[in-house]
Amino acid sequence: MPRDEEEDKTIYKVVVNHEEQYSIWPADRDNPLGWNDAGKSGLKAECLEFIKEVWTDMRPLSLRKRMAELEA
Repeated sequence: MPRDEEEDKTIYKVVVNHEEQYSIWPADRDNPLGWNDAGKSGLKAECLEFIKEVWTDMRPLSLRKRMAELEA
């Protein structure tokens, strides 16, 4: 593990955008424009694990909707 990751004690929060794409963001900063809290905060590894569990379909929401329309 790289040294900087071992020493990273930053608390992050998981954020999600309108396309249901996830990312992490420092918890002490305002969310970037267009991103909302996803309800999880903690160390980087904890947040990344949460994203791995909840973001099971990497396709943007608009693409998933369009594909569903084409299948119907």
